[in-house]
Amino acid sequence: MKVLNFGSLNIDYVYRVDHILVRGETLLSDDRKVYAGGKGLNQSVALGRAGLDVWHAGNIGQEGKLLLDVLRDAHVHTEFVRIREDIPCGHTVIQNDKEGDNCILLFGGANQGVTEEQVNDVLGHFHAGDYLILQNEVNCLAVIMNKAHERGMKIVLNPSPINEQISTLPLNFVDYFFVNEIEAGLLTGIKSRAAGELVPAVRRRFPETKVILTLGAEGSFYIEGETVLHQDIFRVETVDTTAAGDTFSGYFMAGILRGKNPAEALRLASKAAALAVSRRGAAPSIPTMGEVLDFPA
Repeated sequence: MKVLNFGSLNIDYVYRVDHILVRGETLLSDDRKVYAGGKGLNQSVALGRAGLDVWHAGNIGQEGKLLLDVLRDAHVHTEFVRIREDIPCGHTVIQNDKEGDNCILLFGGANQGVTEEQVNDVLGHFHAGDYLILQNEVNCLAVIMNKAHERGMKIVLNPSPINEQISTLPLNFVDYFFVNEIEAGLLTGIKSRAAGELVPAVRRRFPETKVILTLGAEGSFYIEGETVLHQDIFRVETVDTTAAGDTFSGYFMAGILRGKNPAEALRLASKAAALAVSRRGAAPSIPTMGEVLDFPA
């Protein structure tokens, strides 16, 4: 069994500010850092640091070669990452306020340059029973999902950042579906963000899918048919929430693929996310498995 993450790779420009800007406002930032990021890269780094053998596929621009170093340092295979000369690298502009909250402006760049030929080439190296990890920061998602399903691969999807493309995807092919309260509300038509309403709505909307629902301070839920499991968050001082969700999903799947049951995987993922929010940056904040196992709980 192999794990393929067909996902985004971004350069993150992170500005530390007193507060998130509002319309018409100009604000002097306290600091700027440049990090490796992208939901795809973050999840691959989490899987790699958790000890999984994972391959990453995607595109970067010429200026994004530093992203390959980050993947390789996390023991992620990079032979399916293409360097594009015709498209700039994907990047983000992130505001990180003094409470640890953030807002993110995303430019897709090379992440939106995936071709059907590229999909065929990459998926040709994987087989039935292998796992495919996806997010909504690359194009050709429907093509990737359909061809992976034809090959018998297990599909894991995080639909963030959620947009109209999600409604065009074959969601019935998804085996593991990661959603937060906003995404769950949009997908189910439920306006409430309360667990008591979202959990049953998710069960009705995705009766055949394993859904992992994250609700911030309310913790996380694993929903599979009639089974509903809950995991509280581990409270730490929050410094930066960037990549916390990617760390959570990466470590949850690492737990499952290493033979843990869903309750154990939820707990492992929650510990990893707690460590991530206590550190600055995207990929740099993602802990190793040793750090997660040593985390007091």
